[in-house]
Amino acid sequence: MNTKKVQSRRRIVTICRHLKKQGKKIGFTSGVFDILHAGHVHYLEQASRICDILVVGINSDSSVKKYKGGLRPIINEKQRVRVIAALESVDYVFLFSDRWNKKNITVLKPNYYIKAGDYTSQQLTSGKLVEQYGGEIKIIPIKDKISTTQIIEKIATSLRRYRPILVRKGKTIHYKHQQLKPSPAIFLDRDGTINKEIQYLHEPNKFEFTQNAIEGIKKLYEAGYKIVIISNQPGIGLGYYTEEDFYKVNKRMLKDFSQSGILIDKIYYCPHSKSDKCDCRKPGLKLIKRAQKDLSIDLSQSWFIGDRKSDIETGRRAGMSSIMVKTGYGDEGDEFQVEPDHYAVDLKEAANIILSGKGNI
Repeated sequence: MNTKKVQSRRRIVTICRHLKKQGKKIGFTSGVFDILHAGHVHYLEQASRICDILVVGINSDSSVKKYKGGLRPIINEKQRVRVIAALESVDYVFLFSDRWNKKNITVLKPNYYIKAGDYTSQQLTSGKLVEQYGGEIKIIPIKDKISTTQIIEKIATSLRRYRPILVRKGKTIHYKHQQLKPSPAIFLDRDGTINKEIQYLHEPNKFEFTQNAIEGIKKLYEAGYKIVIISNQPGIGLGYYTEEDFYKVNKRMLKDFSQSGILIDKIYYCPHSKSDKCDCRKPGLKLIKRAQKDLSIDLSQSWFIGDRKSDIETGRRAGMSSIMVKTGYGDEGDEFQVEPDHYAVDLKEAANIILSGKGNI
């Protein structure tokens, strides 16, 4: 690594001032860059082609924890700075603890403020600030939808299904992955169970947890259960909102879970309406079977928790125990007459019912 690349923000401001006098165009971008992946590399390569000098601000550990939760970052700030500084496309790197880029932009006044995403410059809160001093905003579209969160989830899933063991063959030692014994899971409906019911919810700012949802799920997570969300989303098939809208709501939800120290193993959803008569819509078992295969789940020791009789019927067909919570619409208009094993006021009470009878795993 070229140590000259890593400087304080104050020092880089001075350097950029001199470079501008020489006619150089300065580009600035920032990010966490936690677990560097191909998407990061492609983005920074594209950013470097826009300008003569590319400056990258790295969010400090403390700032990341404030908005991504206590489990992040995975890689500490010193190591993240070293990795980004090692890239040929990057000219200077500095560490900063602000939540937003307002101060960075104000002091650096880059010719180009570069962002990755599928939005327009008008949607950026910093847009007017950049325009005030005559700078330009450059948006680089996301080429491959890969994220650090996806990588973490894939690793977590792998570790929960397989145990790495060392195998010695002569003078050679290598890893072998031994499949773990299937373990129990908690299957959760989303709307009306985890979050307050809003018909065709697709706006992240309207997402709101039901009472004691975080507390209940955290108890089950800490007891060792895998946490799986199964959701019918007919609004996608009906054209009321897009899959991207659904992902945005989930992103908001997962962020709040992470801040509470909870990792969700998987989210599965059916985008079809009832008239499609698909196998993935609850109480169909296609998504349950996918989860069972993906996560090595023992369904006989698992639970399904939901606010509708269709959730309870799903659990019954899969051979799981079930709990119906009273936080959603209930069985209003539900065609299934099945009864749950238990009723609970909310997810916290549901967790108490499960743990009182099952104990920690």
